[in-house]
Amino acid sequence: MSIGELCLKISKQKINQRRFKNLENKNKILELYYNQHLKQTEISKIVGTTTQYVSKVVRADKRNKQEKENRKKENMEKRKVYLQEYFKTYDRPKKNDNSYEQMLAQQRQDAIELSYSCNNISDYAFAKYNPSIYHTNRKGNLIIDGKINVGSDIPKMINMNLKVPTQKYKHRCNYSY
Repeated sequence: MSIGELCLKISKQKINQRRFKNLENKNKILELYYNQHLKQTEISKIVGTTTQYVSKVVRADKRNKQEKENRKKENMEKRKVYLQEYFKTYDRPKKNDNSYEQMLAQQRQDAIELSYSCNNISDYAFAKYNPSIYHTNRKGNLIIDGKINVGSDIPKMINMNLKVPTQKYKHRCNYSY
C-alpha cells in the first residue's frame, strides 16, 4: 500500500468518525430536546456545541412544529398561574399623593378670585383668566393690546418680573385676596 492510499484511507476513517460523532450528537440533541424537554442553551452546554447548531438540528426534525406548539401552550399555562399568584400577593406601595388636595385649594383660590363679592382681584389673576387681551413686551411684562378699549379698573400693564415665592419661602409671603 502506498503512502497516498494510506493517507486516503486515514482521511476516510476520520470523516466516518466525524459523521458518526455528528450522528451521535444529533441523536443526543433530539433525545434531550424532545424526551427530556430541555432548552436549547442547556442542550448546547451538555453536548458541547453551539446553540445555533442545536437549533439547526431541532428545526430539521419533523416533530419540531408540534413540539413548539406544545411548549408554547405549556409556557402560557405556567405564566397564567404565575401571574395569578403574583397579583394575589402583590402589595402596591402607597404614595403620599396630595394632588387632589392641591386641586381643591386651587379651585377655592380661583373661586375667590372670580367671585363678584371679592373686589380685590390681583392683576396677575385677572391676566390669567383673560389671556387674549394681553401680550408680552420686551421686558417680559404683560401689556394690554392698544386696539382694545377697556375700563379704568382693568390693569393696563402687569409686572411679571416679580419673584414667585417657592415652597421654601412660602411662610414669608402672605397674600390676601
